[in-house]
Amino acid sequence: MTEDGKLVERVTFSRGVDVCIMAIDGTWRRDCLLNAISDTDAALTVEGSIQGLNLKEFFLLLSSTGLAYRRCELVRVNGTEMDISFLKGKPAKKRPPAGEADRIGA
Repeated sequence: MTEDGKLVERVTFSRGVDVCIMAIDGTWRRDCLLNAISDTDAALTVEGSIQGLNLKEFFLLLSSTGLAYRRCELVRVNGTEMDISFLKGKPAKKRPPAGEADRIGA
């Protein structure tokens, strides 16, 4: 459930989708299967050990080239399965309309 009480729909994949998780600084990377996903979270099965990895914040790479990704944090681990939640970026600063910027600076 979200903050406003609406139920979040999850899409579940019968075979899983090949994805990767990677450290924010790129020091480690693990292959995974994406089992289910929603707007706010996902369920993964990790291939290989995650022992000793910093899973406080990492990337979920949705494409092999790394051009589609989400910033994540670990919610729960159960063996090779893990639940993650997606982190929202900082809101962009609003720029004044082009005409106003000229009037403010002049």
